[in-house]
Amino acid sequence: MILAIFTVACGTAEEKASGSSEGKKTESKELTIKHRLGETKVKQNPERVVVFDFGTLDTMDKLGIEPAGLPKDNLPKYLEKYKAEKYENAGGLMEPDFEAINEMQPDLIIISGRQQDSYEQFQEIAPTIFMGLDTTKYMDSFKDNVTKLGQIFDKEDQAKEELAKVEADINKLNEKASASDKKALIILANDGKISAYGKNSRFGLIHDVFGVDAADENIEVSQHGQSISFEYITEKNPDYLFVIDRGAVVEGGHSSAKDIIENDLVKNTNAYKNDNIVYLSPDYWYLSGGGLISVAEMVSEIDKGIE
Repeated sequence: MILAIFTVACGTAEEKASGSSEGKKTESKELTIKHRLGETKVKQNPERVVVFDFGTLDTMDKLGIEPAGLPKDNLPKYLEKYKAEKYENAGGLMEPDFEAINEMQPDLIIISGRQQDSYEQFQEIAPTIFMGLDTTKYMDSFKDNVTKLGQIFDKEDQAKEELAKVEADINKLNEKASASDKKALIILANDGKISAYGKNSRFGLIHDVFGVDAADENIEVSQHGQSISFEYITEKNPDYLFVIDRGAVVEGGHSSAKDIIENDLVKNTNAYKNDNIVYLSPDYWYLSGGGLISVAEMVSEIDKGIE
C-alpha cells in the first residue's frame, strides 16, 4: 500500500510539473509582427493591451478580446461600454498620456496614423504595432489587420470566419452596384465646410471595393478631402450623394449636415430629386473604419442606400 501511494504521488507530481512546463511554454510563445513602421516581437495572448485605433478596438470587440486601456474621448456610440472604470484612460487620440500608459504596464500597444510620430516613445514602454488602414488597398489592409489580431490572440479560425462573412456581403453589394449606371459623390461635412472624396481615398472603398461608380473620377486624394462648393455638387449632379457628418461625432454630437447640404443648389441634383441623399453613420465611417463590425455596417448602409 505504501509503495502504491508513493507511485501515485510521484505520477501526480510529474503530471503537474509537465503541465506547468507546457503552460509556461505556451505563455512564452513569441510572434514577429511586420507592420508599416517596422517589425515587433509580440507574446501570443498578451493580457494587458492598450489600443489607440478604434477600428482595431472594434475587431477586438467582435472577437471577444478586452483591452486594458484606450483613449476614452470620442468613442463611437456602439463601443461606449469601454468608458467603464474597469478600462484605463490612455489619454487622447492626438495626445496620449504616456505616464498613465506606463503605469498600466501593458504587454502590447496598438496605434494607427494619429500616433505614428510617437512610435519610438510607445516602444520604450511596451512592444508596439501599427494597425492603420492603407486606403489605397483597403481590403488587403483590412484583412491583414484582422488576420494579425487573430494570430496574436490565438483566434485565427474565428477571424477567418468573420472575414468570410464580410467578404460575402461585399461581393453581393459589388454585383448589385456594378449592374447600375448610377454615379455617386461622397462628401464630408465639417462645420459648414464640405470636402469630396473619390477613389483610393479615405472613404473610396465605396467606389474601389463596393463597386459604386464615381460622379467625378478626378477628385484629389487627400486625408482631408478635396475642398468643394455646392456649385460643384450641382455641376457633377450625382445620382447618389453620400454624406458623412464629422460634426456629429467631434463637436458634441449635434448633427447639422442635413440643414447645410439640402440647400437650393443641391435640390437641383438627381440625388435630391430622387431622395437619394444618404447620411452615413460617422461612428463607422469617420471614427472606427476598418473593424469587423464597422466594415459590415458600412456595407449594409451602402446596400440600403442604393436600393
